[in-house]
Amino acid sequence: MKRVILTSSAAAVSIKNSKARSHEHDLVMDEENWTDVEFLASEKPPAWGYPVSKTLAEKAAWKCADENHIDLITVIPSLAAGPAMTSDVPSSIPIAMSLVTGNEPQIKTLKSMELVSGSISIPHVEDVVQAHIFLPKRNLRYICYTVNSSIVEIAKFLKARYPQYDITTDFEEGPATTMLSSEKLIKEGFRFKYGIDEIYEQSIQYLKEVGILQK
Repeated sequence: MKRVILTSSAAAVSIKNSKARSHEHDLVMDEENWTDVEFLASEKPPAWGYPVSKTLAEKAAWKCADENHIDLITVIPSLAAGPAMTSDVPSSIPIAMSLVTGNEPQIKTLKSMELVSGSISIPHVEDVVQAHIFLPKRNLRYICYTVNSSIVEIAKFLKARYPQYDITTDFEEGPATTMLSSEKLIKEGFRFKYGIDEIYEQSIQYLKEVGILQK
């Protein structure tokens, strides 16, 4: 085995101590950033074990690749949405679409994600797949997302776009406090096919097909 392409997670990049995030140079996070495992283990915010596991897993992969002289590429998507090819609905889609479905536990999860990471980042699953195929460079990390915003901004967009759904915008006002950057991936020549309109339109159609939303 000479090369491995690993699907990591934005959870391994974006979570830092909230005081550290307050500094201007931390508003944009790229592949040089790693989630602060010590902060999470100390503060134990909601679902803290997930980002810890993703961070430790990717670091272990880099250590293994280095020790065994394996070319490693890690693709770092966030909350992927869009139609799935699997028989089961991936957990990320109901969370990403929770503002549309009105599922309170999943909205709570979405709010928790914004609380610890500073923003909500969403790519289309097909763009994530194409990024895995596209990437030519070895031994690098690549963040992969299309939408990078706050819950309240996404909720306002969805409420205006889909008035037929009871979408709440009753969230604390304010822009995203941390932005993930896909600049490295774009500079390699990758072009995202899907924007926010297509992501939500196709996700809504998919949820109708699997019976989560009424047709």
